Amino acid sequence: MLRVIPAPLERGARVRVIAPSSPFDRALVLRAMGWLGQRYRVEFDWSMFERTGFLAGNDARRLAELDRALADPSLGAIIAARGGYGLTRIAHRANYGALIRHPKWIVGFSDITALHVEASAAGVASLHGPNAAALGRSDDWTRSRFLRALEAPHAPQRFSGLQPLVPGIAEGLLIGGNLSLLCACQASGRLRLPHGAILVLEDVTESSYRIDRMLSALLVGGALDRVTGVVLGDFTDCPAGPHRVPIASVLLERLGELGVPLVSGLKFGHERWNEFVPMGVHAELDADAGTLEIGPLNGTG
Repeated sequence: MLRVIPAPLERGARVRVIAPSSPFDRALVLRAMGWLGQRYRVEFDWSMFERTGFLAGNDARRLAELDRALADPSLGAIIAARGGYGLTRIAHRANYGALIRHPKWIVGFSDITALHVEASAAGVASLHGPNAAALGRSDDWTRSRFLRALEAPHAPQRFSGLQPLVPGIAEGLLIGGNLSLLCACQASGRLRLPHGAILVLEDVTESSYRIDRMLSALLVGGALDRVTGVVLGDFTDCPAGPHRVPIASVLLERLGELGVPLVSGLKFGHERWNEFVPMGVHAELDADAGTLEIGPLNGTG
């Protein structure tokens, strides 16, 4: 499949903030849009402030907002206001043909993993990284990485200092995100990992036995059969539980079964430092050296 790399953002580019999942902290998102507005033309629909139970408006509202953003031919990026919950109710119904015709960066993490999965299946790269709410509370570390990720996406990246767990070298397309969302996508038949993928994983507030259950479901279901390497990010507030089984032991035991290079320690997930990592692009993992190298990216868009 042809891999499409959306164009870099330039000053004055149009970006749109959407709320496809849970309600969010209005002050944080407005603060983020204020910062973004110093460099880009920031757009949003006031309907994103709606609340329907644990959702940022009903399914029809959120799907219509997502589809409008995907179809906009001159939009440079779609930035999620927040993750939370809700995308798996609507992501399968969105118009990804419009994304292929008008490639643009999808930015977000956590529940936004469902959109990264769909974008990758469509052959369009996306950007796993802080949502708008996180930008609203962030510092120069996050904001500088945001600008670099979106304005110089074709530049090579190198993450070093990763902890080798299973030795070896692998290369393939990066895909992944939040483990719970990947399991939900697998259950609904939407998880389509490319052959030879390097899988990146993180999660939050899941006890070790729940992590074991999710990984086991992916393993038994064959979803990870074509994975060539695994990179672990943060597993935040994931307790050992009543049986006192550490999360690190579960991750090594379950994923070590794959027999592919495995590392941990990527700043990726729900901690304060959350690196922007492009999804659906080529990368090389050297578990012996503890490095993950991405790019330079090539593709249309």
